[in-house]
Amino acid sequence: MMVSEQSDIRVKLRGLYAITDPKLTPPQTMLQQVQAALAGGARIIQLRDKSSDRALRLRLAQQLRDLTARHDALLIINDDAELCRVVQADGVHLGQDDMTLVQARDLLGPGFIIGATCHGSVELAEQALQDGADYLAFGRFFASSTKPDALPADLALVGEFVRRCPLPTVAIGGITLNNAAPLLEAGFTMLAVVNDVFGQTDIEKRCRHYSQLFQP
Repeated sequence: MMVSEQSDIRVKLRGLYAITDPKLTPPQTMLQQVQAALAGGARIIQLRDKSSDRALRLRLAQQLRDLTARHDALLIINDDAELCRVVQADGVHLGQDDMTLVQARDLLGPGFIIGATCHGSVELAEQALQDGADYLAFGRFFASSTKPDALPADLALVGEFVRRCPLPTVAIGGITLNNAAPLLEAGFTMLAVVNDVFGQTDIEKRCRHYSQLFQP
């Protein structure tokens, strides 16, 4: 992947960012669920699977790589830069306890997206900017069933940074259709959603509603 391609991919860092979950998207139904999300307009899919079954994670990542490519959507791998490299996903998302941004860039090179978790910290965001992140993630902003123990983020504080941030930004944590508007008004370019997408009976319809939020 060339650097010019990375620039093109960065433009795609906008819209609904749907994150898989071992309970909500088990291996036997994940592809059908992600297919529905993409059909509804999800623009970024993150494979989040903390299982120790390496072969299963590789198979799922390869299948999602093919699926997202057909929909001209991005595939981001959570935490695992090596898996990202092997399946040629579009990028990796790193938490504060994972491989550093510098280590990930050394492994992947310049042609891959690297996203960084910043929680509610402007200091972490500024460090991620210096270390070469391609997008920054903030949250949680609302009570989250996926990560109930995550510390809350202050939207007023984070929003001030987001409005002047030169990178795409994603909000995460308890987001629903009912509470998404203030996040978009604050300047976030992406909304990361787990339960309010993959916990719904009609995933495609739900994603279509989210996609409409990003229409001009």
